[in-house]
Amino acid sequence: MSSFVDEFQANLEALPNILQKKYSLLRDLDKSLQEIQRQNEQRCEQEIEDIKRGVKAGNITPNTSLIRFSDEALDEQKHSIRIADEKMALAVQAYDLVDAHIQQLDQFLKLCDEDNRRERDTAAAAPALLASSLDGGTKSGRGSESGRGGRKKTRLVAAEEATETEVAVATTFANTTGMQLDLPVDPNEPTYCFCNQVSYGDMIACDNPDCKIEWFHFGCVGLKEKVKGKWYCSDCAPLKNRRRGR
Repeated sequence: MSSFVDEFQANLEALPNILQKKYSLLRDLDKSLQEIQRQNEQRCEQEIEDIKRGVKAGNITPNTSLIRFSDEALDEQKHSIRIADEKMALAVQAYDLVDAHIQQLDQFLKLCDEDNRRERDTAAAAPALLASSLDGGTKSGRGSESGRGGRKKTRLVAAEEATETEVAVATTFANTTGMQLDLPVDPNEPTYCFCNQVSYGDMIACDNPDCKIEWFHFGCVGLKEKVKGKWYCSDCAPLKNRRRGR
């Protein structure tokens, strides 16, 4: 990370001098363009007056298809177009140069934000994972559930190991200078909840033994605190109510 900051700072320090040179060249080209345009306007006005006098005097046939500006006037116009194209190219170069520095800075800020977010998620997930390992694999202070406590505990241990791997990958990636925005995802890391994301923060388990998802983040199911008694997800709750009605 520090190497990237040093490199970015070095490039940024050189940017004003580069832009100053390009703007100076733009100013010189603009002066040349204005001078050529002034000369061309005067030449064209003079040639138009000469043509009018020639038509009145009968020296020039009043056929507009045969009347044209001199080669000198046409060359001046073509030269003006070339200078205008050079000015446009320089302006684009200056814009792209500044835009490249802005994109580089945006990538650096996004990487820092991603790194901070992962650290917050890891810090928030650590107490919950530690508590689950101490109370036999239960989440959110709930008692162990017969027949599937071992299965959930195994998934939580796997999630804890995957989280440690994620932190290691994020730390290694943060020390590189390549500014990729998408961090690699461990394909072996288990996911939970309707959001299909990894374990983080407070989570709650569905009491339906046949629930396909099992674990849910508090925020995804609208919970703010622990639930007393049994709790069923929105997919399993209708099935539970249907069984009670029979």
